[in-house]
This record gives sequence, C-alpha cells and structure tokens, in this order.
Amino acid sequence: MQVHQILRSKPQAQVITVMPASSVADAARLLAERRIGAVIVSDDGARPVGILSERDIVRDVGRRGAICLTDKVETLMTRNIVACAPDDSADSVLEKMTAGRFRHMPVLQDGKMVGIISIGDVVAARLSELAMEKDALAGMIMGN
Repeated sequence: MQVHQILRSKPQAQVITVMPASSVADAARLLAERRIGAVIVSDDGARPVGILSERDIVRDVGRRGAICLTDKVETLMTRNIVACAPDDSADSVLEKMTAGRFRHMPVLQDGKMVGIISIGDVVAARLSELAMEKDALAGMIMGN
C-alpha cells in the first residue's frame, strides 16, 4: 500500500498548521480541540518549517514546568522534519517512524504538504491489507 492510498482513506485530509510565532499554549489547545497528536509548523500553510507533537510539549512541561506554555512554538518544534512522498510505501514509512521514534509524518510533493499520516493510519492500512490477503488466501484454499 502506498501513502496516497492511506491519505484517501482518512476522514480529514486537511493538514492542521500553526505559525512559528504562535504560543505553545495555543498549539496545545489546537491539539486538544482537534484531537490530534501533532501539528505542522508553517509560515504559509503549505511548506513545513517544523512539527510540534504532544510529546514535545509534555517533555518540556516535565522539564521546565508550565512556563514553557508561554514560549513560541518555534522554540519547541522539531526542525529536522522527516517526510514522505505520496508514492512511498506504507512499509518504508513505518520503518522511518520506528527508527526515528516518532508518530507523525508530513507528506510532501514538490516541497509542499499534501497531507500528514500517523503511525495509527499506517498500522490501520497495513491491517486492512493483511485482512484482504487472508481473505484471498482463504478463497484460494476453498476453491472460490
């Protein structure tokens, strides 16, 4: 399965972004309201400059306390974004996420965001693929 197939199966294709100068508190509120685990940081809504996850926020709250919520997003965001392309395989994305120990990945085409996928999206797609393979094998065994 490829990334573009996973994106098509998602109920919400829109990528949620915040400006680098937004407060961490505003970003945390957005994560809670949208029930998402990460937000892309972008100046123009199309090209990512970073990513901020709930893990990033929790890690800094644990280290510095609630004062970090007044910081700008750009101070906490991960700047070295690992991205994928629409034609990448689900398996290659899963390998990158596992190796990097992160759960969200922007999907870029020609340097612009076309979506974001989570490890949950990839696992769900892979489970669906395995179920179809199982059904096909069962059909072959049963002579269907």
